[in-house]
Amino acid sequence: MSLNRNLLLELAREYGTPLYVYDGDMIVQRYRELYDFIKWPGLKIHYAMKANYNLRILKALQAAGAGIDAVSPGDVMLALKAGFSPDRIIYTANNVTDDEMRQVKSLGVLFNIGSLSRLEKFGREFPGSDICLRFNPDVVDGEHAKLMTGGDLTKFGILLQDVEKVKEIIARYNLRVVGLHEHTGSGLQHTSSVFKSMENLMAAATPENFPDLHFLDFGGGFKVPYKPDEKRVDYVAMGAEITRLFTEFCGKYGRKLQMYFEPGKYIVAEGAYLLVTVNTIKDNKGRLIAGCNSGFPQLIRPMLYEAYHHIENLSNPDGAQKVYDVCGNICETGDHFAQQRELPEIREDDVLAIQNAGAYCYSMGGVYNLRAMPAEVFVKSGRVELARKALSAEELVDMIIGESN
Repeated sequence: MSLNRNLLLELAREYGTPLYVYDGDMIVQRYRELYDFIKWPGLKIHYAMKANYNLRILKALQAAGAGIDAVSPGDVMLALKAGFSPDRIIYTANNVTDDEMRQVKSLGVLFNIGSLSRLEKFGREFPGSDICLRFNPDVVDGEHAKLMTGGDLTKFGILLQDVEKVKEIIARYNLRVVGLHEHTGSGLQHTSSVFKSMENLMAAATPENFPDLHFLDFGGGFKVPYKPDEKRVDYVAMGAEITRLFTEFCGKYGRKLQMYFEPGKYIVAEGAYLLVTVNTIKDNKGRLIAGCNSGFPQLIRPMLYEAYHHIENLSNPDGAQKVYDVCGNICETGDHFAQQRELPEIREDDVLAIQNAGAYCYSMGGVYNLRAMPAEVFVKSGRVELARKALSAEELVDMIIGESN
C-alpha cells in the first residue's frame, strides 16, 4: 500500500466512507519515472485526464511539467483552470459536433482529428490551421475488448490506407500537419503491440507525406498490475526499444522530432483507494456476502470490464481467511467489487480498502439509485486536503430539482 493502513483508517474516521483517497506523491512519481524509462530528449508526457479529472491531481501534474490529453470541451476548460496553457493541451475527441469544434478551436488548443469527415469540416472552417491526425494503428490489444482502440472494428482513427485521401484534404485547405497520433488500447497486454503500433505509424510519417511534423504521439495504455502476484512490465527494457525505434525513424525522416505519450491509467491507477464500510454480513447456504456502503456507480470497473481490484480489510488484517462476495448497495445483482475472494474475516463495521482506484473509477462515476459520489481526499508531502466533499442526499435532490425547474 502506498499509504499506510493507520492513515487510511484515520481518514475513514475523519471524513467518513465511502471515500476516495489519492496519494499525490505516488502519482507524481509515476509521471516522472516515465522520463527515466524513455530516454528521448524531446519526450513529452500528456496526462490523459479522462482517467481522473480531480483538480488536485491536475494541479500536481501541471506543477510537475505534464501536458494534457483532453477528450471533451469540459476537459479543455478544466485543464485551463488547473493552470495548463493551451500549448500543453491536445484535443483528441471523437464524433464531435461542429459547435464543439468551434468552441475548442477558440481556446487555442491543438486538434487531433481522427476521421476524414471531421478533417474536411475542420479544413473548410479553419483553413491554414495547424493540426494533428489520429490514425488507426491496425494493432489490436488491451485488457478488455471494450478497451481496444485499434483494428478494423473500432471507431477510432483514420485508416492508414487513407493517407492519400488525407493529403488531398490538407492540400485543399492548406492545413499544416504538425503531429501524427495513434492509440492501441488501455492496459496493453504485450509490449510488442507498442512497438508494432509505433512502426505502423512511423511508416506513414514520411517527409513526402507529412513534411512539417513536429512530433509523433504514440498514445498511452501502459499496463499496471492490479493483482498482488501480477508481474510488473519491464518498462526500462520497453523504453530502450522505444528509443531505438524512434532514433532509427528520425534518422530516416531527416531530423529529430518530439515523441509524445499520453498515459492516464499508468499515472494515477495505483495512487488511490476507495474506502468502504461493511454494514451487512450474510451467509447464503455457506456463501458469505459482505455488503458495503458503496456500489458500482462509484467504482464501475468490476461490473463493466470484469476487472480485478485488490481489496484489503483494514480493520482486521490478521483475521482468519474466508471467502466472500464483496457487494455494494445498488439494486442490481451484478453490483459487486469482488466474487469468491479470499480475505481476512470481515465483520460488520470493518473498513475495506479497494486498491488501484485512481483510474477510470471516480471519473466514470454517477448517481444511479440517487446515491451521491464519495468525497475525495488528496494526500501529498504529508498534507491531507479534502479535494471534494460528498453531497448529502438532500443536496443531491436539490441539485436535481434546481436543474429541472
